Amino acid sequence: MDVCLVIKQRLEDLHLEQRDLAAAANVTESYISQLLTRKKLPPSSGRTDIYARMEKFLKLPSGKISKLADHERKEEVKKKLGEPAAPLLKEVRELILRKCAPEKEKQVRPIFEKQPFGELERLVIQKLLDVVKNVAKEELESEEWLRLVARLVGRTYEHMRVIVLEFLDTDVFNVSVQDCDSFQYPLIESWDIDLSTFAMKVVLNRRLAPGHPRKFEFVEREAEWSEEEPGFKRFLRDRVLSGDATDEEITFLKRLRFNGKRPTPLYYYRELQNLRDPLNFRLPMPAGSRSERSVAPMHKRMEAKSVEKQLQTHDRKKAVERWTANKPKLRRKREKS
Repeated sequence: MDVCLVIKQRLEDLHLEQRDLAAAANVTESYISQLLTRKKLPPSSGRTDIYARMEKFLKLPSGKISKLADHERKEEVKKKLGEPAAPLLKEVRELILRKCAPEKEKQVRPIFEKQPFGELERLVIQKLLDVVKNVAKEELESEEWLRLVARLVGRTYEHMRVIVLEFLDTDVFNVSVQDCDSFQYPLIESWDIDLSTFAMKVVLNRRLAPGHPRKFEFVEREAEWSEEEPGFKRFLRDRVLSGDATDEEITFLKRLRFNGKRPTPLYYYRELQNLRDPLNFRLPMPAGSRSERSVAPMHKRMEAKSVEKQLQTHDRKKAVERWTANKPKLRRKREKS
């Protein structure tokens, strides 16, 4: 039993036609026809809302059609695993390159043409797909947005929904001219890439996707250090030193690195106290201010002032005691003189 047979059987049982199902799913009748004649592979259940609409309309248990669709897709993937990836159609490549920054397009085009569907071309296509798919997922339920896009590309609302649903289901190996011409091309204003770092910048059409340009960078990072310092282990075992440490504080202490040195448990305890001391951290004042502001709460400041005041009182008390102790000596000196 597959998606096609289940849908056909339910339509027959309920005395319904393909156009009724198309209207319920908000897609074109031709799209339903292609699904039922197996000319189109059922879309992935995780990238479309069409199955929930169909199941509700056909009075089927929730998830029945989507599970069958995912099974069919897995079987299809198994068949294609051994097939080599075909290069992009020239029309698709041309549409992608038209959106490239003019100065960079002169450098990128020869690479694309010399290495059809090479690493650089796949990287660019994949990132553009990721950006546009994120927009499509966010706006799929917005009828106003879909109608706006439909007007821009000269399509009906139902046809535009079909295009978006199919686009969400495509991948870097199956990008079609329709995907680019009807959806991806209008959404992308321009793209650029740094050929030395492969950092990409994608600018979207502000009418259809307001917001800042999307940036993708590939940064080399140091490998995570998995070995814990012996002193850190002893610090954790000593509940007197680490008993009240939070997970966030322990994570911070664990990430500390030392070049050849071996810190003691006491070091980690002192570092923990430094981390908690609000006087050790300061935030900049608002614009125009010349000084910095401590992040410590007001009561902490009051505590600091109170300690300072106690120290001053203590110093005065000591001075009085010294003066009192020296008073007899001063009297004897006066009497002798």
